[in-house]
Amino acid sequence: MKNSLIDKINEAVSFILAKVQPLKPQVGIILGSGLGELAESVKEKIVLPYSEIPNMPKSTVSGHKGNFVFGKLEDKPVMVMQGRVHFYEGYTLQEVTFPVRVMQKIGVKFLILTSAVGAITGRLPLKPADIVLVKDHINFLGDNPLRGQHYDEFGERFPDMSEVYSSELRTIAKKVASRLKIKVYEGVYLANRGPSYETPAEIKAFKKLGADVVGMSVVPEAIVANQARIKVLAIAYISNLAAGISKKALSHEEVLEVANVVGVKVNKLIKEIVRKL
Repeated sequence: MKNSLIDKINEAVSFILAKVQPLKPQVGIILGSGLGELAESVKEKIVLPYSEIPNMPKSTVSGHKGNFVFGKLEDKPVMVMQGRVHFYEGYTLQEVTFPVRVMQKIGVKFLILTSAVGAITGRLPLKPADIVLVKDHINFLGDNPLRGQHYDEFGERFPDMSEVYSSELRTIAKKVASRLKIKVYEGVYLANRGPSYETPAEIKAFKKLGADVVGMSVVPEAIVANQARIKVLAIAYISNLAAGISKKALSHEEVLEVANVVGVKVNKLIKEIVRKL
């Protein structure tokens, strides 16, 4: 089918490979709000703005620069998304996860996802600037990126979801964090559509469902990577206490402020994890 999803992926991949060969990225990294500075640590870097890549959706949110950065991080070939796109921006989940399909085609084996999240305190004593390794998720987006036409190149039509987030990678992350003296928790991520923050009643409901943190990303990319048999590590950083727990109004400015503080820790953690892969 002309202009099918496969055609669009192939067009984007051909454009990218023409710019970055002979580099063959093994690790993909998607940076959340305020974490774009990790890309500055990439050596021999080649920067490709999303706006130049055929069929690539554009990021429209403050704190997301909108570049693919290719090069070496800790001597490992990487492709870094300096900012992601979100469901709430009006994109379909196929468009949101298009970059992960591109990574799959290029040959990425590991995907590190990051995300600013709200903390649902209770089981975990979370506070702003804490770090949570995602061990499972609850998809509250009301949609699934695998819905629609299936292509065998993507993987199983009905992929198993028992371990979307690699226990092997979480073990590596915990060991690295311990050595760096960075406290990390493990928890369940609930993905909500946004862009409005959740109500206090919703947060109470999410807590009863077993969620530890709530955000507006990660889950679509993780589902697609899981189908593609890419090992996933998701690192969530607490930007605020969720509605009804926080005593003040929530804002995106607060998210970016906390990211500036926690970003140093998260970036150091990611670099050491990449070194171990």
